[in-house]
Amino acid sequence: MPPLPEDRALDVPPELMEAWERHPEIVKYPNPVLRKPAHPVTRISSETTRLITKMKSIMHEANGLGLAAPQIGASTRIIVYDANEGEGVRVLINPKILSMSGEQVEPKEGCLSIPGLQGVVKRANELRVRGFDEKNRPVARRVKGLEARVIQHEIDHLDGVLFIDRAEPDTLEWALGGDEDEDTAPQE
Repeated sequence: MPPLPEDRALDVPPELMEAWERHPEIVKYPNPVLRKPAHPVTRISSETTRLITKMKSIMHEANGLGLAAPQIGASTRIIVYDANEGEGVRVLINPKILSMSGEQVEPKEGCLSIPGLQGVVKRANELRVRGFDEKNRPVARRVKGLEARVIQHEIDHLDGVLFIDRAEPDTLEWALGGDEDEDTAPQE
């Protein structure tokens, strides 16, 4: 697949059209909201709480590892993710990466807003991140591996950056395997 120099409709393989239609509440590429930097949350309100609850539900229904508010059309700096076995869903409001180190290129990345497309993205292997939880309590975490990858992917969404912008262009490919779990990237 050639590089995507500008946002345009993708030539989605017919076998993947069902995946693109399966979760209509998730905004799909090339919707412009995916390219807009999201606004900081200035106050955690009942509306914020409802948005977070909705994000968690949509992420689980779509079998995603993470979801950023712009992916459901809300241009606000909130991410939810579940990339650490046994710890449950985490929420980060106004997340900020403080430091990054190391490098990882596996697993390939995918995205709930671009179903079925995957590619190799170099990410930091470890990072320190801070933000607030849904109760407005400060959160500071040191994470690594898959959790670090997911957080970086979701924060990119808050900045209007998609994984296809960071992927090695010659690695972008449609996952068309017969077994849905075989050789497909986690969807973030």
